[in-house]
Amino acid sequence: MSIKSERIADLIIEQISYILANEVKNKDIDFVTITDASVTNDLSYAKIYFTVLDESKREVTEKALKSASGFIRHALRDRVDIRQIPELKFIYDESIEYGQRIEEKLKEIKETD
Repeated sequence: MSIKSERIADLIIEQISYILANEVKNKDIDFVTITDASVTNDLSYAKIYFTVLDESKREVTEKALKSASGFIRHALRDRVDIRQIPELKFIYDESIEYGQRIEEKLKEIKETD
C-alpha cells in the first residue's frame, strides 16, 4: 500500500469511527470499534476491519454495517477530500481473538514450567 493510500486509510478509520458513534442511529451498531482499513491504490475499494464488544452480536452487527455502508459512504464525501470515495466492505477483525489465544497459550506454557 502506498503512502497516499495509508494516509487515506487512516483518515477513513477516523471518520467512520466518528460517523458510527454520532450519526448512525441503528442499535445493532452499538459498541463497534474500527480497528484497521486497507484501501486499493486506485481508491475504488476499502476493506474496513471492525470488532464488537459483545461477540454474540457479531453477525447482526456485520449485516447492519453492510446495510449502512451507503449512508457511511455518503457521509464520508463531506469529510474526506478525495475525488472518489471507495466502496466499503466491512470485515470482522479476528486478529484480536488470535492474539488473545496466543497470550493464553503462553500463560499455560509459563505455568507448566
